Amino acid sequence: MKNPVVVIGIGEMGSAFARGFLRLGYPVFPVVRDIEMAGLARQLAAPELVVVAVAEKDIQTVLEQVPESWCDRLLLLQNELLPADWQKHKLEPTVISVWFEKKKGMDSKVIIPSPVFGRHARLVADALAAIGITTRVLTDAEQLLFELVLKNVYILTTNIAGLETGGTVGELWSDHREFATEVANEIISLQEQLAGQQLDSQQLIDAMVRAFNGDLEHNCMGRSAPARLERALELAAEYALDLPHLQAVASAS
Repeated sequence: MKNPVVVIGIGEMGSAFARGFLRLGYPVFPVVRDIEMAGLARQLAAPELVVVAVAEKDIQTVLEQVPESWCDRLLLLQNELLPADWQKHKLEPTVISVWFEKKKGMDSKVIIPSPVFGRHARLVADALAAIGITTRVLTDAEQLLFELVLKNVYILTTNIAGLETGGTVGELWSDHREFATEVANEIISLQEQLAGQQLDSQQLIDAMVRAFNGDLEHNCMGRSAPARLERALELAAEYALDLPHLQAVASAS
């Protein structure tokens, strides 16, 4: 029998990954709120992979508590993720930038192939391929940083601009391009501070537009948009970074 895969958080996204590993013949053990990770780790000291599928707000708590025997076999998939989020815990996880939607009562919908990097990248790609989800296996950490920043720019730009414009990403770019570009550039400035290095703004915006074209009918604003705006402005304040367009959206909301 193959080594098991542990999935921490069985929401829509965790369930999608679990189904992929089951298709490959891996036993899957879910970790839900009433299961203690340390206790499960005593029974499963060497799983094939540990998928951390909790929400963004819970990721740091989980990384602080993850059993030592699992630390070298983690998969992270959260939005708003950057290398510092796992480096502070001295971890080297496999990381995927998820570009597919999975909502209750609907099949997974791919926007563009999801980039994945790390020790278990090929296994993750094979599991998702088994359920019809395309991926790209990256070759180095620099590529991963670009892809994580790109996803952050896409999500934050569409969510925050969408608080003012509403509509879809296609409408945002066709009808409000100048505003969307200004918001994107402010998000990139914030990402530069968080990543600790200069980024290619035009390359990121071009890649964001390619993602727009992957699903022009994707809604700009989800339920998390106000919280994302608030969090972005809190981080900007920590770095004494002036983001006038984000502040104007917050004032009008």
